[in-house]
Amino acid sequence: MAYTIAVAGKGGTGKTTLAGFLIDYLIEKKITPILGVDADPNANLNEVLGEDVEITLGDIREDISVKNRDGNLPGGMSKTDYINYKLQQAIIEGHGFDLLVMGRPEGAGCYCFANGILREATDRLSDNYKVMVIDNEAGLEHLSRRTTKSVDIMFAVSECSKRGIEAASRVKELIEELQLDVKELYLIVNRVPKEGLSDEIKQTIENYGLKLAGTIPQDELVFEYDNKGTPLVRLPKDSDAVKSARKIFDDIIITKVKA
Repeated sequence: MAYTIAVAGKGGTGKTTLAGFLIDYLIEKKITPILGVDADPNANLNEVLGEDVEITLGDIREDISVKNRDGNLPGGMSKTDYINYKLQQAIIEGHGFDLLVMGRPEGAGCYCFANGILREATDRLSDNYKVMVIDNEAGLEHLSRRTTKSVDIMFAVSECSKRGIEAASRVKELIEELQLDVKELYLIVNRVPKEGLSDEIKQTIENYGLKLAGTIPQDELVFEYDNKGTPLVRLPKDSDAVKSARKIFDDIIITKVKA
């Protein structure tokens, strides 16, 4: 079974960027094969990684809903067989990794079916990969629906503010409330100013019992690349954000997942 690393946090905290940095880091360290999972309906992990998406799990949901309604499953295939067939089409073969994208269904309705497809896909595909990196949806519904059975390491990503830390602490609370199988939880504080974390922020982290993995400084190159639509994994390896992220990964991941 794949070693599973998940990234969680509110929208806009930089969690997807961190997930992309992590996949790029694992490729460089030759810790492969890797399955990246963008579990956010507002999917953009592929943009960070520089990959195009043709089929998402949301598309599969729509396709199966229509075919079920019209009775048009091809060639006498069962619904399960057809889902597995479409899943193979949905796997994006990137440069050193594979990627599966949740995406946003076009029609109305609940995400239960799409989440069920995601749960089945990660369970079935897990044995084919050494590491699975999951970019969770911003609202944490992915966790509450138990789409992933177990997580070895989870990074809760926060902006550099007291309110941001409080929001990140909700990840810890949800894990405890739902008794989720998360073996280790770490906090990463993103976009930290040059002066570093204030005493108030440090105290808030301590008050919530969060384990600080490290901080990522504000980096104008990230904004520059993002605004130009350049994949963030192409950032220079000596950029402030990339260096800081890689130090965190060196300290926490490299000793636990070896090539």
